[in-house]
This record gives sequence, structure tokens and C-alpha cells, in this order.
Amino acid sequence: MKRSVSGLSLLFFALTLVAAAQQPPSTQISVDCGKGQSLNKTLANLNPQTPYTVSVNGTCTEFVQVIGFHNLVLRAQPGAALAQPSTGGGSLFNATLYIGASQSVQVEGLTFDGSAGGLANIGIVHGSTDIRLRSLDVKGGGGGIIVAENSQVSIAYVHVHDAGYASLGIYDSSDVHLEHSQFEYTTNGQNQWHVGIGLGASHVTLYATTIKNMQQGISGGADSIVDFDVFNTYYATTTGSTDVVMDNSGGFSFAGVALTGGSLNIYNAKLVSNNSGQSWGGTTAGVVLDEGSSMVADSGYLSITGSLGQGIVAMNNSHATLFNATVANGTRGGLVAINNSSIDLSINNTPLSTISGNAVDLFCDSDSKITGTANISGTPTAQCSNLLSSETVSLP
Repeated sequence: MKRSVSGLSLLFFALTLVAAAQQPPSTQISVDCGKGQSLNKTLANLNPQTPYTVSVNGTCTEFVQVIGFHNLVLRAQPGAALAQPSTGGGSLFNATLYIGASQSVQVEGLTFDGSAGGLANIGIVHGSTDIRLRSLDVKGGGGGIIVAENSQVSIAYVHVHDAGYASLGIYDSSDVHLEHSQFEYTTNGQNQWHVGIGLGASHVTLYATTIKNMQQGISGGADSIVDFDVFNTYYATTTGSTDVVMDNSGGFSFAGVALTGGSLNIYNAKLVSNNSGQSWGGTTAGVVLDEGSSMVADSGYLSITGSLGQGIVAMNNSHATLFNATVANGTRGGLVAINNSSIDLSINNTPLSTISGNAVDLFCDSDSKITGTANISGTPTAQCSNLLSSETVSLP
């Protein structure tokens, strides 16, 4: 079955094309923080309605505000950085780079160092649109990148590491396109809790990204939408892997993807989850669907292998539909449906799914079911009284 890209993605694409077509010429300005100049003071003296390209030199240790700007480029010269001060962030939401109520702003090549403070490195709020983050290195602080209040952002070639609770937080009906990036924790511990991407009532489309050594790779709350989908709005996608990889080589993962009342749609960018979950099992897994969450994985685009916990858990009125999926060689359950939930193995002219080599391949409680088991290759092991070989009972 062919799935269409979500309406949010199409709207984001259309807005981006309009903004690009209307972008006027830009005035060039240079700021050298190494010579005592201030990026924030320079921006405060500019007309935000006039297009500017600002070249940044040196390390700027200051809070920088971009408010109400249209058509602004902040471009780093080699070695340029924004460092978060240890004090002076104020009592309201703030970030080392704060972008509010702005349109068509691009930030290129900067290093962000939040290690001296406790605030986010980048905050994008108040309905900002067509914000583009490019080739950034972001580390430390109370968070990596926060997008909130109905804002729209494109992120590409960004490395976020060791940055508070979330490398990327998306909230309040905001929309993000993410590609060619890496989010990781390099000094993690089991007494900490980190997520690669955290969502609240928002939408993210992503491909070609690695999330490494997080307690949850992607964590989505109610009304969150996660689309794994390749898009070429900004970069050609003719070469290189487009996979989204959940890497648990450090052993910290409780879930590759965990949704509570959200939607996971795996279209044509593959979700690869290796060694997810914890050895004690429970509801730790490669994918956890809870509180009415849903999941669709198109043919060949889901691979969960070697899980320390479960493969996929659907619980509390949640549902998953899988086409030609691989859930294999886990130390606990492969497909687990509990508390009035269901998992369907569909086919629609695609190859059979591989659900094998797990401690128990198919598990359900008395209130849940797993359907379409005829669409699994081989003979999976099962502890489930509600198995149905077809996808439905016989219909009139």
C-alpha cells in the first residue's frame, strides 16, 4: 500500500518555496567578537526588515537575540563560536541564540558551547518560519535546539552532543524537517535521562540521521507525528544512506522510539534500531506505542535487531501495521501486544515479514491480538491466544 506524505510536510514545502522565491538581495556586515565587537549589539542596531548577511568571527560569549528579522543570514567564519554566558539569561525562556517572530533566517557553520550555562543553545519561538540551521556543532547547556510556538525549521548537517535533556525539542504545533545530522551523548550514565528528539503536539519529518546513546531516541507525547520520509526540498538525495539509525552501543536505551498518544509513519526512510531496550525487558523496546498510539511501517523500511528488551510493544489501545518488517534476534519478545492493543502483519504484494530468533516472536495478552500471521516467513514462536492468520475474520 502506498502512503502519501502528511499535509504538514506539504505545507512546509510550499511555504519554503514561496520564501525562497521572494528573498531579496542582502547587505554584507562583519562582526569580530575576537576584537571586542558584539553580535547581539550589532543586530540590535539593524533594521530587521532589511536583508543582511552577517559574517561572524571569533568567540562571542553573549546571549544573541534575533527578533522580528526577515531575510537574515548569520554565517560563521572558520572557528567562529557562540558561547553561553554563565549568568544573565533572565527569568523568561532564553537561549544562547534566541530567534523569535522571524522569517527566512539561516544560521551557518557556528559552534555553540553551552557548557557554562543551563539554558538551551538555540531557541526558535513565536511563530518563526523558514528558519534554516546548517552545519552547526552544538554541545553542552540545558538543551540543544528548542523549537516551539508554531514555528517551522529546517535542520541539516547538525551535530548535537551532550546537550541537556533533548538534543532537539519540538513543541506547541511546530514543524521540523531534519536530515544529515547526528545527536548523541558521549558521557552518558544510567542516572541521567536524555532523548534525541522530544515532541509535544508537533511534527517532525526526518531521514539520514543517527541518534546515539539516548534513553529514548525519539519521545513523542499526545498528538505528535513522526514521519520517516526522504525529501529533497533542500538537498539532493541521490547518494548516501537515508536510514535513521538508533544506536545503543553504550547500553543506555529504554526505547528507540516511544510514543504516548502519537503517530509513527515509516514511509521511505528506514528505521534501523540496534540493541534497543534493557536486558530486564519490561516495556523497554525498539518501538513503544502507548495510550492510543499508531504506527505504519511500509515495505522494507523497519529493521529492529538484537533488542535487549522487546522488539515492538503496542499497549493501552495502540496499534501497529507492518509491511515486510524485520524484528529479529531479540532477547525478549519480538512483537508484543498488551492491554487492548493489536499488531497487524500486512502484505499487499510486498515480501513477508521476518519475525524470528527472539525469545518469543509473538506475544499478546487475552485482551489483545496479532493478525496477519500468514504474512510472516517461517514459523514464529508464539505465546498469544489471539492469533489470526489473515488480517481480518471472514467477511460476508
